[in-house]
Amino acid sequence: MSATAVSTGDAVVHRRRPVIGLLLLVLAQVIGAAGYVLTHLDIDGRLPSGWPVVFLAWFGVGLATYVLVRWRLPHADPVLLPATFLLVGVGLGMIHRIDLIAEPARHDAETQFVWLLLGIVTAVALVFLVKDYRLLRRFPYVLFLAGLVLLLLPLSPLGVELNGSRIWIRLLGYSFQPAEVAKLVLSLAFAGYLADTKDVLAMAGPRVLGFTLPRARDLGPIAVMWVASLLVLIYQKDLGTSMLFFGLFVAMVYVATGRGSWVVLGALLFAAGGWFAYQKFAYVGVRVSSWLHPFSDYDKNYQVIQAQFGFAYGGLLGRGWGLGRPGLTPLAKSDFITAAIGEELGIVGLVAVILVYGIIVARGLRTALSCTQPFGKLLSAGLSLVFALQVFAIIGGVTRLLPLTGLTTPFMSQGGSSMVANWLVVAVMLVVSNDARRPAVVRESEADVASLSADATQVISVPQLRRSAPRTAATPSAVEEEQGAPSAQTVVVPEDEMEATAPFRLPDAPPNPSQPPQQSQRFQPEEGQ
Repeated sequence: MSATAVSTGDAVVHRRRPVIGLLLLVLAQVIGAAGYVLTHLDIDGRLPSGWPVVFLAWFGVGLATYVLVRWRLPHADPVLLPATFLLVGVGLGMIHRIDLIAEPARHDAETQFVWLLLGIVTAVALVFLVKDYRLLRRFPYVLFLAGLVLLLLPLSPLGVELNGSRIWIRLLGYSFQPAEVAKLVLSLAFAGYLADTKDVLAMAGPRVLGFTLPRARDLGPIAVMWVASLLVLIYQKDLGTSMLFFGLFVAMVYVATGRGSWVVLGALLFAAGGWFAYQKFAYVGVRVSSWLHPFSDYDKNYQVIQAQFGFAYGGLLGRGWGLGRPGLTPLAKSDFITAAIGEELGIVGLVAVILVYGIIVARGLRTALSCTQPFGKLLSAGLSLVFALQVFAIIGGVTRLLPLTGLTTPFMSQGGSSMVANWLVVAVMLVVSNDARRPAVVRESEADVASLSADATQVISVPQLRRSAPRTAATPSAVEEEQGAPSAQTVVVPEDEMEATAPFRLPDAPPNPSQPPQQSQRFQPEEGQ
């Protein structure tokens, strides 16, 4: 039995645990503040001059967010918010540490804090505005179309190419990565679509070599997502986004149907598309070469090589906050922030960060298991899986487990679109968890029936029935009348005649099966007895 749930009969009622959630949040914020203070102690040998203002803003934002979310969602998962603030605090501390390398010092950490405020305001607004998230189930195809538009928007004239990938758009002087919002919109669309079609996708189709293959008519959505992922891979030059969205759809189909054939089919399609892109487009070959043979071309693979040197320099326990040299790795604040963490906090610190991501994914999947609504179950599972896929892709690329991708590290990488979009994801997960963990309302009639569940069952013998009050033959029920059963007349039997009545037995079967059976009389008390 979990420490956060109690069992009442067949139902599991989750405890609210508001104090535990608040203590976890304070602990998470203390860890983030400690990184800020230790950086200055190790570099300057003294506390930063403006630390009281920084602490007041940091802890004030966390407390205000906790109060608002707990007020609106009293039954929401108590671990999601503290885990999120822990990742945000470590990311802000590392961005500020890299700011101090430049001469004069940069102020990207302050800009990132502004994006954090915007993300929290957006998430709290969603929490208060969305009264019932299940209403979004009605518009799966509209959401699907909107998600595809956002995903392919960088191919329009608004798109700009940065760092070799065309995954950004520039509007009113600001850069924005629409794929970050597309992952939330497409998760909603997939959840709504699969909640309506999961039974058909799970049962229909031919069986070949032990696998139940999907029907041709059911391959439309997976074909659309395959083509969209290829367009992202070929024209936007972003392997990570392509893998993220196609993997999200295949994973959600598997969660909805439980059929491994969908996973096999999705893996084969993605492998075929990746092989085609590897043969036809040079930049895909460069990514694969930097993954398998990074030291073959020092200039072309400079980022990956410097990240490996940083991990080696940090070792198991790291150099300490402010004592490493993370500035030697290009894009250490965004794409390679996990390399900076591995250098200054060591492999132990990086594994701890990965475990925090794992906690968020696990709590989301736990919510999916607790949710009774198919749409909520698929939505929570989908958001958890897209979160896990994104972390796996970016950290795997930095550590050379996978080819390098252009995805951001959620809540830690510098960037406003990533911060705002991931806070929206957390807000939806909190809304779904609040609905899943909320105790069911027991109606008065159900409470009356439940109150009799502990009573003993008393067996009444036939002679006791005969000694009861005067009885009448039962009239046929409404169901029997609807089915055309023969009607019976009500017969009142006096009490003294009931005493002399022989024990009740069923009428003998008719000798000829073609003849209808004799009508039996059933006795019941008169009205009011």
